Amino acid sequence: MSDFYDNLETRSAEQRETELFTQLAEQLEHAQTTASAFAETLGGIKGASVSNRVALAKLPLLHKTELIKRQQNLPIFGGLTGITPPALCQIFASPGPIFEPGSTRPDFWRFARALYAAGFRRGEIIHNCFSYHFTPAGMMFESGARALGCATVPAGVGQTELQVQTMAHVRPEGYVGTPSFLKLILDKADELGIDLSCLTKALVSGEYLPPTLRAAFAARGIAVLQCYATADLGLIAYESKAQEGMIVDEGIILEIVRTGTGELVAEGEVGEVVVTSLNPDYPLIRFATGDLSAILPGPSPCGRTNQRIKGWMGRADQTTKIRGMFVHPSQIAAILKRHPELGRGRLVVTRVEDQDAMCLQIECAETAASNLQAAVIETIRDLTKLRGTVEFVAPGKLPNDGKVIDDQRPVAI
Repeated sequence: MSDFYDNLETRSAEQRETELFTQLAEQLEHAQTTASAFAETLGGIKGASVSNRVALAKLPLLHKTELIKRQQNLPIFGGLTGITPPALCQIFASPGPIFEPGSTRPDFWRFARALYAAGFRRGEIIHNCFSYHFTPAGMMFESGARALGCATVPAGVGQTELQVQTMAHVRPEGYVGTPSFLKLILDKADELGIDLSCLTKALVSGEYLPPTLRAAFAARGIAVLQCYATADLGLIAYESKAQEGMIVDEGIILEIVRTGTGELVAEGEVGEVVVTSLNPDYPLIRFATGDLSAILPGPSPCGRTNQRIKGWMGRADQTTKIRGMFVHPSQIAAILKRHPELGRGRLVVTRVEDQDAMCLQIECAETAASNLQAAVIETIRDLTKLRGTVEFVAPGKLPNDGKVIDDQRPVAI
């Protein structure tokens, strides 16, 4: 039996890029034709002209806030998809509120690949503890299990004693859900004296998996891997047994951009995850997830050749309020753009003598810094309507954590 779900996972980098951007050209034309929102935002753009990542990076970002606004103005999906019944078979509601479609397309959210990498195989039973209530999480994993040829127990969350009793009777080989809920189930089984040694594998998501907890599961004979997904996009990346970063899914194009901009960052630099989905039923183009991550160099030791990311590294939305005024990461990007001699910047917000204070730390060569301080201070005031100081640091000295605004105040304002 193959170690890989399909041949897409072992394509050369060159073949993958060529095929992804061929699909993207078709997706752009399809989105403009079938979805009014993309006809508006991408009007006049020829799909064939977006043939590489540089060209893709010139397209506008789609932020979650815009998605919410469009859906409020144009129910149900804000003109971001043209899918209707019977192809549209589910309508989910996530906090926001944000409404997401589900379609009859097999493995609509592409989770079979992640399940396969986690060791699940055709004919097995999966105990699914992701929610089936309004949000798509439960169905995401169920549709992937169905595509893989597995049966699921649609258990959802809560009722740990009933979860244990059901698992003891059905004897599933694997679990999907959050890692903390798996621990609760196992603890309850121990309390009740019930054997759940049937569990040998798990695919978890939705929260942090501490190494100590992963090790505790392994000690019980349960190999636990993680995946990264969103309700809007489905699967974004997943772990393999090599456990060296997360491998990007084959059904998307992933970019890492500087927070507050749509500009690509260098490999290894932390930035916001931006995803273009190649699913024609919900063609999200350059969707800004609001999550931080970074590209890891080289392919995974497991043999899969797609890009790898470090996994979820926090949130990119660092907007804060200073002296009653909101300051956004995009404003910091605009300040730096006015002065091309400058490198990366980071606004540090503190409290000094019970007053808000802000200092823009900027990477800059010493020879250029001496002539720029007054000009940058003026630009800060011009673009934020606030007074701030400037501190120049040597190139490469700012932390590589994706932060553009570092709010160090002891209490939220």
